[in-house]
Amino acid sequence: MQSITDQCYSEADFSNNDFRDSEMKYCTFVRCSFRGASMEELQTTGCHFVDCDFSGALLNASIHTGSAFTNCRFKAASLFVARFEECKLVGSDFSECNMNGVTIDRGDWSYTNLRHVNLSKQSLQGIRLVEADLFRCNLEKCDLRDADLTRAQLSQAQLQGADLRGAILDGVDFQSVSVKGARMDAGQAIAFLRSFGAKVE
Repeated sequence: MQSITDQCYSEADFSNNDFRDSEMKYCTFVRCSFRGASMEELQTTGCHFVDCDFSGALLNASIHTGSAFTNCRFKAASLFVARFEECKLVGSDFSECNMNGVTIDRGDWSYTNLRHVNLSKQSLQGIRLVEADLFRCNLEKCDLRDADLTRAQLSQAQLQGADLRGAILDGVDFQSVSVKGARMDAGQAIAFLRSFGAKVE
Protein backbone atom coordinates (compact mmCIF):
# COMPACT_ATOMS: atom_id res chain seq x y z
CA MET A 1 0.00 0.00 0.00
CA GLN A 2 1.47 3.31 -1.11
CA SER A 3 1.13 6.24 1.30
CA ILE A 4 1.69 9.89 0.29
CA THR A 5 1.53 12.56 3.01
CA ASP A 6 2.03 16.36 3.01
CA GLN A 7 3.31 16.52 -0.57
CA CYS A 8 2.75 19.26 -3.15
CA TYR A 9 2.75 18.65 -6.91
CA SER A 10 2.27 21.10 -9.76
CA GLU A 11 1.63 20.09 -13.38
CA ALA A 12 2.84 16.54 -12.70
CA ASP A 13 1.80 13.74 -15.06
CA PHE A 14 0.43 10.66 -13.25
CA SER A 15 -1.44 9.37 -16.32
CA ASN A 16 -2.03 5.59 -16.26
CA ASN A 17 -0.21 5.27 -12.91
CA ASP A 18 -1.25 2.62 -10.41
CA PHE A 19 -2.62 4.11 -7.17
CA ARG A 20 -4.79 1.13 -6.22
CA ASP A 21 -5.26 0.70 -2.46
CA SER A 22 -3.09 3.80 -1.90
CA GLU A 23 -3.53 6.53 0.68
CA MET A 24 -3.08 10.28 0.22
CA LYS A 25 -3.17 12.63 3.22
CA TYR A 26 -3.01 16.45 3.20
CA CYS A 27 -1.46 16.61 -0.26
CA THR A 28 -1.92 19.33 -2.89
CA PHE A 29 -2.07 18.65 -6.63
CA VAL A 30 -2.32 21.62 -9.01
CA ARG A 31 -3.00 21.08 -12.74
CA CYS A 32 -1.89 17.46 -12.52
CA SER A 33 -2.99 14.68 -14.87
CA PHE A 34 -4.41 11.40 -13.60
CA ARG A 35 -5.85 10.40 -16.97
CA GLY A 36 -6.53 6.67 -17.16
CA ALA A 37 -4.97 6.07 -13.72
CA SER A 38 -5.95 3.03 -11.64
CA MET A 39 -7.20 4.52 -8.37
CA GLU A 40 -9.54 1.80 -7.14
CA GLU A 41 -10.00 1.84 -3.34
CA LEU A 42 -7.79 4.94 -3.06
CA GLN A 43 -8.28 6.87 0.19
CA THR A 44 -7.74 10.63 0.35
CA THR A 45 -7.94 12.76 3.49
CA GLY A 46 -7.72 16.55 3.48
CA CYS A 47 -6.21 16.67 -0.01
CA HIS A 48 -6.60 19.49 -2.54
CA PHE A 49 -6.85 18.75 -6.26
CA VAL A 50 -7.01 21.97 -8.33
CA ASP A 51 -7.64 21.92 -12.10
CA CYS A 52 -6.65 18.26 -12.28
CA ASP A 53 -7.65 15.84 -15.04
CA PHE A 54 -9.11 12.46 -14.01
CA SER A 55 -10.55 11.63 -17.45
CA GLY A 56 -10.96 7.88 -17.86
CA ALA A 57 -9.54 7.18 -14.40
CA LEU A 58 -10.85 4.25 -12.34
CA LEU A 59 -11.88 5.47 -8.87
CA ASN A 60 -14.19 2.59 -8.01
CA ALA A 61 -14.74 2.11 -4.25
CA SER A 62 -12.42 5.04 -3.47
CA ILE A 63 -13.07 7.00 -0.25
CA HIS A 64 -12.52 10.73 0.08
CA THR A 65 -12.79 12.53 3.42
CA GLY A 66 -12.58 16.32 3.69
CA SER A 67 -10.83 16.56 0.31
CA ALA A 68 -11.37 19.21 -2.38
CA PHE A 69 -11.56 18.62 -6.14
CA THR A 70 -12.07 22.10 -7.59
CA ASN A 71 -12.47 22.65 -11.34
CA CYS A 72 -11.38 19.06 -12.01
CA ARG A 73 -12.37 16.93 -15.01
CA PHE A 74 -13.76 13.44 -14.47
CA LYS A 75 -14.97 12.86 -18.04
CA ALA A 76 -15.72 9.17 -18.62
CA ALA A 77 -14.16 8.28 -15.26
CA SER A 78 -15.61 5.46 -13.14
CA LEU A 79 -16.69 6.38 -9.61
CA PHE A 80 -18.71 3.22 -9.03
CA VAL A 81 -19.56 2.95 -5.28
CA ALA A 82 -17.06 5.75 -4.48
CA ARG A 83 -17.65 7.73 -1.28
CA PHE A 84 -17.26 11.49 -0.68
CA GLU A 85 -17.54 12.72 2.90
CA GLU A 86 -17.62 16.50 3.50
CA CYS A 87 -15.79 17.11 0.21
CA LYS A 88 -15.71 20.16 -2.04
CA LEU A 89 -16.23 19.47 -5.75
CA VAL A 90 -16.96 23.03 -6.90
CA GLY A 91 -16.78 23.55 -10.66
CA SER A 92 -15.85 19.96 -11.52
CA ASP A 93 -17.04 18.18 -14.66
CA PHE A 94 -18.56 14.68 -14.37
CA SER A 95 -19.81 14.33 -17.95
CA GLU A 96 -20.07 10.71 -19.15
CA CYS A 97 -18.98 9.60 -15.67
CA ASN A 98 -20.18 6.36 -14.06
CA MET A 99 -21.44 7.38 -10.62
CA ASN A 100 -23.69 4.39 -9.95
CA GLY A 101 -23.82 3.60 -6.25
CA VAL A 102 -21.81 6.69 -5.26
CA THR A 103 -22.26 7.97 -1.70
CA ILE A 104 -22.20 11.73 -1.08
CA ASP A 105 -22.20 12.72 2.59
CA ARG A 106 -22.74 16.50 2.81
CA GLY A 107 -20.22 18.77 1.03
CA ASP A 108 -20.27 21.44 -1.68
CA TRP A 109 -21.01 20.38 -5.27
CA SER A 110 -21.87 23.85 -6.57
CA TYR A 111 -21.30 24.70 -10.26
CA THR A 112 -20.64 21.04 -11.12
CA ASN A 113 -21.57 19.45 -14.45
CA LEU A 114 -23.68 16.40 -13.59
CA ARG A 115 -25.58 16.16 -16.87
CA HIS A 116 -27.16 12.75 -17.51
CA VAL A 117 -25.55 11.31 -14.35
CA ASN A 118 -27.45 8.57 -12.50
CA LEU A 119 -27.90 9.56 -8.84
CA SER A 120 -31.13 7.66 -8.28
CA LYS A 121 -31.98 6.61 -4.71
CA GLN A 122 -28.99 8.52 -3.31
CA SER A 123 -29.07 10.60 -0.14
CA LEU A 124 -28.12 14.14 -1.15
CA GLN A 125 -29.51 15.67 2.01
CA GLY A 126 -28.03 19.07 2.90
CA ILE A 127 -25.63 19.16 -0.08
CA ARG A 128 -24.86 22.47 -1.82
CA LEU A 129 -25.70 22.23 -5.52
CA VAL A 130 -25.83 25.96 -6.29
CA GLU A 131 -26.04 26.50 -10.07
CA ALA A 132 -25.16 22.85 -10.68
CA ASP A 133 -26.03 21.52 -14.15
CA LEU A 134 -28.36 18.59 -13.53
CA PHE A 135 -29.86 18.47 -17.02
CA ARG A 136 -31.50 15.06 -17.56
CA CYS A 137 -29.91 13.83 -14.33
CA ASN A 138 -31.61 10.79 -12.81
CA LEU A 139 -32.71 11.93 -9.33
CA GLU A 140 -35.52 9.40 -8.89
CA LYS A 141 -36.24 8.66 -5.21
CA CYS A 142 -33.34 10.90 -4.12
CA ASP A 143 -33.35 12.43 -0.66
CA LEU A 144 -32.78 16.12 -1.42
CA ARG A 145 -34.10 17.45 1.86
CA ASP A 146 -32.44 20.75 2.89
CA ALA A 147 -30.18 20.70 -0.19
CA ASP A 148 -29.30 24.07 -1.73
CA LEU A 149 -30.41 23.95 -5.37
CA THR A 150 -30.34 27.71 -5.93
CA ARG A 151 -30.49 28.40 -9.69
CA ALA A 152 -29.67 24.76 -10.45
CA GLN A 153 -30.38 23.57 -14.00
CA LEU A 154 -32.98 20.84 -13.52
CA SER A 155 -34.42 20.79 -17.02
CA GLN A 156 -35.68 17.29 -17.91
CA ALA A 157 -34.24 15.87 -14.68
CA GLN A 158 -36.06 12.80 -13.36
CA LEU A 159 -37.45 13.65 -9.92
CA GLN A 160 -40.10 10.97 -9.55
CA GLY A 161 -40.38 10.03 -5.87
CA ALA A 162 -37.66 12.50 -4.82
CA ASP A 163 -37.96 14.23 -1.45
CA LEU A 164 -37.47 18.00 -1.89
CA ARG A 165 -38.80 19.15 1.48
CA GLY A 166 -36.73 21.96 2.94
CA ALA A 167 -34.57 22.28 -0.18
CA ILE A 168 -33.73 25.78 -1.44
CA LEU A 169 -35.12 26.08 -4.95
CA ASP A 170 -34.69 29.82 -5.57
CA GLY A 171 -34.25 30.60 -9.25
CA VAL A 172 -35.18 27.09 -10.43
CA ASP A 173 -37.24 27.09 -13.64
CA PHE A 174 -40.18 24.96 -12.53
CA GLN A 175 -41.71 25.04 -16.00
CA SER A 176 -38.87 22.86 -17.31
CA VAL A 177 -38.98 20.38 -14.42
CA SER A 178 -41.24 17.39 -13.93
CA VAL A 179 -41.97 16.98 -10.23
CA LYS A 180 -44.60 14.27 -10.62
CA GLY A 181 -44.51 12.10 -7.51
CA ALA A 182 -41.93 14.31 -5.75
CA ARG A 183 -42.50 15.35 -2.12
CA MET A 184 -42.57 19.12 -1.55
CA ASP A 185 -43.28 21.33 1.44
CA ALA A 186 -46.01 23.99 1.41
CA GLY A 187 -43.70 26.86 0.49
CA GLN A 188 -42.26 24.98 -2.48
CA ALA A 189 -45.72 23.99 -3.68
CA ILE A 190 -46.84 27.62 -3.59
CA ALA A 191 -43.74 28.74 -5.53
CA PHE A 192 -44.37 25.98 -8.06
CA LEU A 193 -47.98 27.05 -8.60
CA ARG A 194 -47.04 30.73 -8.89
CA SER A 195 -44.43 29.92 -11.55
CA PHE A 196 -47.35 28.72 -13.71
CA GLY A 197 -49.33 31.89 -13.07
CA ALA A 198 -51.59 30.62 -10.31
CA LYS A 199 -52.80 33.08 -7.65
CA VAL A 200 -52.32 31.52 -4.22
CA GLU A 201 -54.14 33.15 -1.33
